[in-house]
Amino acid sequence: MSPASPALLVIAHGSRDPRHAATVHALTRRARALRPELRVETAYLDFNAPRVDQVLSALYADGVRDVVALPLLLTRAFHAKADIPAALSEALVRLPGLSVSVADVLGPSPLLISALERRLFEAGLDPADRAGTGVVLASAGSTDPEAIAVIAETAREWRHTGWCAVRPAFASAALPRTEDAVRALRAEGVRRVVVAPYVIAPGRLPDRIAAGAVAGGADVVADVLGAAPELARLLLHRYAAAATAPSRLPALTA
Repeated sequence: MSPASPALLVIAHGSRDPRHAATVHALTRRARALRPELRVETAYLDFNAPRVDQVLSALYADGVRDVVALPLLLTRAFHAKADIPAALSEALVRLPGLSVSVADVLGPSPLLISALERRLFEAGLDPADRAGTGVVLASAGSTDPEAIAVIAETAREWRHTGWCAVRPAFASAALPRTEDAVRALRAEGVRRVVVAPYVIAPGRLPDRIAAGAVAGGADVVADVLGAAPELARLLLHRYAAAATAPSRLPALTA
């Protein structure tokens, strides 16, 4: 790709938990290694630095005028619909001539399913046990009905890849909780139940998912998606779609 290609700005939510930022940076480093000619920067909405306006100002000072902003989110909920556009718009008021295309959120995607399975197998599940295993797809949760519907549809689609059952669960804002979904599968006679956290980085809600999995008696609890290679590739796929077809995506221009 030419040197004039837009920079990639990955926007994460942020967390007081230091594991969150460490994981985000590990993921963006992996994406940068796949495309070393591409400028990749990271910003946060809350709790961590740098913030969105700080990174955009630094890019602008370096002469960058085209940016693809990529929400590091799995669903289109409040942060994607309100927080990120607001943060970008506020920054653009001060930066004349800067153009920002907003990439789609990461989910849903077959690459996310591949990453979820990678984490389950890394946690000790034998791929040969797929047909006898029920999966709890445990997300952070949201009050946005669209986001909840996407999680439920992801669970339905994943079920078709050979698992005996895949059920959604939520750490907050929606039901069922992880432990209740695990117990429900047991009550239905599922012999082996595993929990796959549908979250990117560690933090309070992922810890709640893990605690719920243990409380419910899950056989295997996978790690968060983290810097899985599938996620790094997905970042670049979303970037490419926004960079090559910006007319199909929301665009903000100073």
